[in-house]
Amino acid sequence: MQARAPARQAEEVSAVETDRTPVRGRSERRDAEFTEYLAARQAALLRTAYLVCGDRHQAEDVLQTALAKLYLSWDKVRDRGAVDAYVRRILVNETTSAWRRPWHRREQATERLPETAAHHDTYDDGGSAALWDVVRSLPPKARAVVVLRYYEQLSEAETAETLGVSKGTVKSQSSRAMALLRERTPAHLHPREEER
Repeated sequence: MQARAPARQAEEVSAVETDRTPVRGRSERRDAEFTEYLAARQAALLRTAYLVCGDRHQAEDVLQTALAKLYLSWDKVRDRGAVDAYVRRILVNETTSAWRRPWHRREQATERLPETAAHHDTYDDGGSAALWDVVRSLPPKARAVVVLRYYEQLSEAETAETLGVSKGTVKSQSSRAMALLRERTPAHLHPREEER
């Protein structure tokens, strides 16, 4: 009789392991899909976050939060083609809510920056940096519209859906933002000046 008990325990253990295998397989498959998505899209999403935030460090924080939220709801996202739109929506919402947090109002700017590691980008004669300084001068919502419409090349409907506003709001924000950009952009950065 004692010989049967270990055999029965072995059967029970293998049955439990077999029951867990599909769960483990599903979890591993989900992790693999998410990792594949990150490898393909993380750099582009960081650029979008930077353009929406205007600050590299805040962009990294906002993107990290957005990706954590995406991971938690990865199984709920049925349309894998809409993942970028979902993440962009989280990025914009997180950027907006970051400005509302009380600690942000208590933050103090300092005269001296801490030492940072060198960051090597491709050569830039200063034109694009100056242009992005002008874009960063826009109000947050207008900047979000400009980045999503003209940098990410989303349609008015996609931009409206991402921001949770109407198409009319996107049109008016875009129009005002473009007028401000034309007004604030230095003459040497105007594309029309180069054509002459």
